[in-house]
Amino acid sequence: MLQSVSQEMVETLRDLRKKAIVGFVGGSDLVKISEQLSVQGSNVVDDFDYAFAENGLTAYKLGKPLESQSFIKFVGEDRYKPLVNFILHYIADLDIPIKRGTFVEFRNGMINQHGIRAAFVKVLREKFSDYGLTFSIGGQISFDVFPHGWDKTYALKHVEDEGFDEIHFFGDKTFKARFFCAYYVYEQ
Repeated sequence: MLQSVSQEMVETLRDLRKKAIVGFVGGSDLVKISEQLSVQGSNVVDDFDYAFAENGLTAYKLGKPLESQSFIKFVGEDRYKPLVNFILHYIADLDIPIKRGTFVEFRNGMINQHGIRAAFVKVLREKFSDYGLTFSIGGQISFDVFPHGWDKTYALKHVEDEGFDEIHFFGDKTFKARFFCAYYVYEQ
């Protein structure tokens, strides 16, 4: 279930923004991030000093777009199609205990309880080892596929010349290749 930011958190971030430069980075696209961070129809790109969707591949500074990147351009159409076809077939062929045409069972943790995601990521790593991609378990129900180095730390490329003394990350996931869901940038 999609959880939205609380009004209390929005107010805290607004207060923080008076004292520091604040940004977010998420692995999802800007539409999904906006659903979670927008309050009363606000525009998240304008609500933060920096906005990084898709780990920073889509980026904004003070509401203005920055240079963007594309997964498909990186991989190339000739390699993208076999990857996607393999993923779709693998998922369709899963023999899960309950299959009712919905992803309710996935959302309730079945893919975690039965090790399905871990096994899938292992197969992807082996089959597509020459693609220059990182395959990892994502979020609560997903798996992530991205070029090496394009995790949430990719967003740092957009701020490396800004002269920040410190950058503080906060978020809900901290395992290897799965950095944080949000970060706040402080300038001293």
